[in-house]
This record gives sequence, structure tokens and C-alpha cells, in this order.
Amino acid sequence: MRTGHAKTISEKILSMKSGHDAHAGEIVEAEVDHVMVNDVTGPLAFQEFEALGCEPVRDRIVLIPDHFVPNKDVASAQQAKEMRDFAKKWGIKNYYEVGRGGVCHQVMLDHGFAYPGALVVGADSHTCTYGGVNAFATGVGSSEAAAVFATGRLWFKVPESIKVMLKGRPSKYVGGKDLVLKIISDIGVDGATYKAFEFAGTGVAALTVSDRLSVSNMAIEAGAKAGIFPCDAATVAYMKTVRKDGFKATLADDGAKYCQTLEYDLSSLESMVALPHLPSNGRKARDVDVTIDQAYLGSCTNGRIEDLRLAVEVMRGRKVHPEVRMIVVPASVKVFEQAMNEGLLAEFSRAGAFVSGPTCGACLGGHMGILAPGEKCVSSTNRNFIGRMGHRDSEVYLAGPAVVAASAVTGRITDPRDLEVAQ
Repeated sequence: MRTGHAKTISEKILSMKSGHDAHAGEIVEAEVDHVMVNDVTGPLAFQEFEALGCEPVRDRIVLIPDHFVPNKDVASAQQAKEMRDFAKKWGIKNYYEVGRGGVCHQVMLDHGFAYPGALVVGADSHTCTYGGVNAFATGVGSSEAAAVFATGRLWFKVPESIKVMLKGRPSKYVGGKDLVLKIISDIGVDGATYKAFEFAGTGVAALTVSDRLSVSNMAIEAGAKAGIFPCDAATVAYMKTVRKDGFKATLADDGAKYCQTLEYDLSSLESMVALPHLPSNGRKARDVDVTIDQAYLGSCTNGRIEDLRLAVEVMRGRKVHPEVRMIVVPASVKVFEQAMNEGLLAEFSRAGAFVSGPTCGACLGGHMGILAPGEKCVSSTNRNFIGRMGHRDSEVYLAGPAVVAASAVTGRITDPRDLEVAQ
């Protein structure tokens, strides 16, 4: 492979996987390390694959039912059965049955399928989450997933990259969700269309891996193809808990070209809320005065153990407001068990919250927390489009786990710092 120019992280990974000196704007065909489908996107991929009449690249395929888990009706049960049958027919070992997996993106991380330098695709738009651990990861359609099932390869247009320079350290209760809501509110839902966010600067070290995953998860909400963090000591320490070896830090070259540079001082960042009906409608939580009916803590964006710990810290010694229902959904079986062992689930329950097993559930308006007409929900999920979590006349306010927890207690959208002041 020729290496004739200084590369961004995206260019470097796509160069390594394609064996071509990849420049932004070029189209390359690359080896994919893993391809993932869920119970909604899988059935079409299976149909497309079967029409090809070939053997699958078994060890690269990951099947994770999560959107309608547990199945809510006959249609969703049929989707899940098709996934189960496909796994059995072709001997796909990486199939995560209900009760043994969870939300697809967290399961991919828990089991080490995403790692520094990897090229991962998934038939789900939030596959970009894995950029938080220095992978090039992006969502594809079911037909493209079927092509990877068959060949282990896929074509990619190498994206231009937007460099996001971070400095400072976030204050208490402020994290990755607040950062990404701020970025999206600044550049809009199409401000990074078919580009990659590449994060850099001294502030990266101030973000936990969980925070980085939240930021990368919502890169797609600005239209981005990927959102990638560099691999540092925190990344390596995290990876050692899920994957012993087989990964290599991929860093940008000095002199790499970027189409745009954004700068953020994490120390000046505040708790954010995105108002309906776009993730770009960001406001400071303190400037939002809205009474809520539901508080939802979970999803591939903010259902990790760090999110649950933070919410319990905010809520400890308090009760969920009598006119609010709070739903807590750990993102995977691993997270659920850890939260149970740490006593977090019991604390949520004592506070009056409903704790669910891992599922995408209400995030996509599937089940486990659907909103009625006129109801308002503050949610740690990633989208607040019209009708996203229920009736088209309901409203979803996106926020981080600390804001969700504080709001569940007060009955209205609340900056968690104000909860401390009122104590």
C-alpha cells in the first residue's frame, strides 16, 4: 500500500483495509472486520443474501435482536424468528439471544467486536458509536449488509473530516451528551453530511470512554458518516476489559487535511437539552422550563454503567416526582448485571422508577414507554423527531443522564446543579 500523503484517521483506516492510498472523496473497496444486523434490519438482509446463493463469511457476522425485545406482537416475533433461523441454518456463532445480549451497539462493544483500527458496519444508523474506541464505524442498508455477509467486503466513499479540537475539563454532571448536543446545535442536522468528525486536543483525555461513545453515537444526527476519537491510554484500558489483543491505535498524521475545524472548551460547557423536534434545537437546561410526564434513561447513547451511576448519584435520597414515570433501561445484560451487583437497580426501584431488561424499546417508539398525545418526555436517547417515542403530538426532549435524573425528581426539566442548590 502506498502512503503518499498525511492522513486523517478515516483515511488511514480505509487505506489499511483497502490496500489503497485512500484520499477523501475517493471510492475504495475495503475488508470489513464485522457486520451487524438487528431484528428489524436483519430479515431483509437475510432475504438479499439468500438470493446470492453463496456461503456467508460466518465469523464476521453478528446478529443481535434488540429493537422489539421482548417481542411485543406477532410481527416482531416473526422478525426475531427469522434471525434465529438464519443463525441456526448457517451456524452463525455470534448470535445474541434475548437475555444474553441487549442493545446492539452496547453488545458489540461488550464483546469486543469494535476496537481501535477496526472497520465495522451495521444495518443501524447509530453504528457510528464505535468511533468512540477509535474504529471507523458507519451505518449501512440491509442490502449492503448482505453483500458483506457474502464477501466480507464493501465499497466506501472516503469522507472528508471535520476536526473538533477539545480543551479543558467538563464540570460536575456535564458529559459527552452535552458536548454532542452543543456541537449539533452549532452546525445543524446536516452540517456534517457525509463527513467524519475527528476529535483531538487535550480535552479528549478529560472525557471517559463512555462519554466518547455517546458523542460518536450522535455523529449521525449531524449527518456525519462517522465520529472518531484517537486511541489513548483510556481507550487501551477499556479495550483490555473486553478484548485482550488484536487492536492497534490509529492516529491522524501530522499535516492531515481537514475541511473544517471546530473548537470547544469543555470547562465552559453546560448541561444541555435538545427541544422538539430536532437534535439541533439545543438549549442550556437552565433555560428550559417544561413540565414532563416521563423520564427515560437508557439506549445505545446513554444506557451504560457510567450513566446509571451518575443518575443514582443525582437521585440518591430522593423520589421520582408523583406525576412522573421514570423508566430505566440498562443497555446490555453486562450493564444490567453490573448495575444489579452495585445496588443501582435497587436504588432506582426504591426511588419509584421502573427498571427494564435491555431493549431499544421506547427509543424508537416500539414499546416499553410509548407516549400518549400531548405527553412530554425527557430522554437520554438520540432522536426527538415528530412521533419518535409515540403519538405525533407527544414531545421528546433529549438530555444527558444527570438532567434526566434531576428532571424525574422535580417533575420538570432541571439542571442537576439546581437540585443541589435546593437541597
